Amino acid sequence: MATKRTGLGRGIGALIPMSDGDRDRPVDVFFPAPAGAGELAAVPGARLAAIAPSDIVPNPQQPRTEFREEELAELVHSVREFGVLQPIVVRERAGAGQGEPQYELIMGERRLRASTLAGLETIPAIVRNTADEDMLRDALLENLHRAQLNPLEEASAYQQLLEDFGITQERLAERLGRSRPQISNTLRLLRLPEAVQARVAAGVLSAGHARAILSTNEPELMQRLADRIVNEELSVRQAEAVAQQWSGAAGTRKQRKPAPGGRQAQLAEIAERLGDRLDTRVSIALGAKKGSIVIDFATIGDLNRILGELGDDGFR
Repeated sequence: MATKRTGLGRGIGALIPMSDGDRDRPVDVFFPAPAGAGELAAVPGARLAAIAPSDIVPNPQQPRTEFREEELAELVHSVREFGVLQPIVVRERAGAGQGEPQYELIMGERRLRASTLAGLETIPAIVRNTADEDMLRDALLENLHRAQLNPLEEASAYQQLLEDFGITQERLAERLGRSRPQISNTLRLLRLPEAVQARVAAGVLSAGHARAILSTNEPELMQRLADRIVNEELSVRQAEAVAQQWSGAAGTRKQRKPAPGGRQAQLAEIAERLGDRLDTRVSIALGAKKGSIVIDFATIGDLNRILGELGDDGFR
């Protein structure tokens, strides 16, 4: 049996305080000791647990009955290497007898199948005992303010809230006091190769480094740039310069003279690059005699974050 990962996963599991019986989980780069775990508020109608896959029955209402073997095999490999990064959601089975499975799956059929095929003894699960979707969503969103998450844990929690609980990016940004581009850029971290994700989760690479790595767009280049950042101790600005150089060498769009009428497209591209660097929406307008740059921010805290990126002490 594979026992490499028996600890509780990331995703929204990072937002639910553990019961005393679950506090002996192992700690590693993906599941760091939660410095602020004691500050998490209880989530009404849900608890976090490690459950044997054999103690869970599939959801009879699951609309999807076929899963692509290639995709499932990739997930099995990921589970064996890194564990289940997002907990499944289950509910207790009313009237289940002794020796029978005690839980019914609500969300996470692929994760459950992959964990079974990978031979995991337990899988992280949120045991839900309420049908009040709004109450559960609101409690999880509130704990996003309290939890001390690394960038990958935050991205994973965002993704699961979006996919499993129907929260939109707009609502997530509004509740967290962040801009929607900042939410989108955080979610983009999940596109990193797994080995690079591990370095971000461990704090070896910052979120700024990760965004520079993502700009290369190719998994092989992402891994090479991550290695170079670590080996040469590159700053975020240096990493961005290398990424731009590599992306330019791999593409064909650089030295061409702009086509007539292509000025707006150029400005839009510059605004997008600036927005990626600052984690917010940026717009650029150019008139006959002058132009303007507009940088969006959601709160004073978001403004200070942007000013910090620009080397300013911030608004006081």
